[in-house]
Amino acid sequence: MTMERRSILLVDDDPGLLRLLSIRLKSAGYTVTAASSGEEALANMSAARPDVVITDLRMGGMDGLALFEAIHENHPTLPVIILTAHGSIPDAVQATRRGVFSFVTKPFDSQKLLEQVAVALEVSGGTSEDRVPADDDWSQHILCRSALMKDVLSKARMVANSDASVFIRGDSGTGKELLAQAVHRASRRRDKPFIAVNCGAIPEPLLESELFGHRKGSFTGATQDHQGLFQAADGGTLLLDEIGDMPQPLQVKLLRVLQESQVRPVGATASVSVDVRIISATHRQLDDEMREGRFREDLYYRLNVVSLELPALAERREDIPLLVNHFLQALAHKYDKRARSFAPEAMERLVSAPWPGNVRQLYNVVEQTVTLSTTPVIPDSLVQSALRDEPGSIVPFADARRRFEKDYLARLLQTTGGNVSQAARLARRNRTEFYKLLHRHHIDPSLFKAQDH
Repeated sequence: MTMERRSILLVDDDPGLLRLLSIRLKSAGYTVTAASSGEEALANMSAARPDVVITDLRMGGMDGLALFEAIHENHPTLPVIILTAHGSIPDAVQATRRGVFSFVTKPFDSQKLLEQVAVALEVSGGTSEDRVPADDDWSQHILCRSALMKDVLSKARMVANSDASVFIRGDSGTGKELLAQAVHRASRRRDKPFIAVNCGAIPEPLLESELFGHRKGSFTGATQDHQGLFQAADGGTLLLDEIGDMPQPLQVKLLRVLQESQVRPVGATASVSVDVRIISATHRQLDDEMREGRFREDLYYRLNVVSLELPALAERREDIPLLVNHFLQALAHKYDKRARSFAPEAMERLVSAPWPGNVRQLYNVVEQTVTLSTTPVIPDSLVQSALRDEPGSIVPFADARRRFEKDYLARLLQTTGGNVSQAARLARRNRTEFYKLLHRHHIDPSLFKAQDH
């Protein structure tokens, strides 16, 4: 498969330099989106979905460092290269300490700038051939066009080739296991096993044996040796799904395994070395679980080296038609049905529905409409009926809390005209914690600032 053209967002308030840089970057094979100000660049972020940002430092209005800060609030792994005619050691030190990828003084050498872009793409996971399987199908089962999901996949691809533990947050039905599988396929461990275990679905007395194994005779019913999932996944990846449901006694034993890279089967006297990459996932808010003493803080930080957060389906509505058509095609083939498309009114209803059950609920609705359809075009009446039949009228507690938090934060920012410090004071939270809440709910405070007319 041919590698897609990489995208660069270029920002400069000098029209001549902007045009010249665009020509040089395009001639090097890059797709370029040009913006004449920081404000215009931010407005273009979602549409451009750049792999690298190149911006001038000194600009009217928002300068390059302010633009960098705004970008990294929502895209912390996106490389930003800053250009300036006022290059100085203090500026360079300040910029690189704050996370700017590189700092290039003007007038600059075009070849050196292109080299910086190539290195930025390499570091961020954009061009290295050995980071993903040769056919580049690592994320083929995750269909999306939304900027939120693209950002998640970009971060997942970047971390995949390391052995860092990955912690996936997301409401039920958002696709946490699919994302874990994608990370595995993009890693060097792709040819070794990927094993998933739901920590909340296995009774506590059996979970230890399932994870670590047991020896014959170690307990009633242990009629033979049993290899646990850690040993079965040796060399590969183990997904601990719903880790928040793991009983506390097992949390202690899991922490020891992660620290020592060894497991001791139940009833055994010797430990066995294992080489396993751990991905954990949960729909729970583990911050609350730790405060209540139900989840160990030391285990949390051992698991949460890199955090990936999957958005709810309602936050990525532009992906719904893509998902619907994919499910429709697969299910029509599975059930040998004539259904080929949804009526426009039906698709509008699917796009605007609340989807408390996320992608899993969407699949169920499409499946019901396909099985009941008698015509090539599925009518809106079938979608209405399927949505009524879905058990979604009582919203799960976690979803209700998430919606309340998001609405609450938005109302605070509306009241304060986007003033984060004032909103944090009203909420009786410190500014850092308040920013984390805004980031968790993908809320941009600048959208609430009063506009001068």
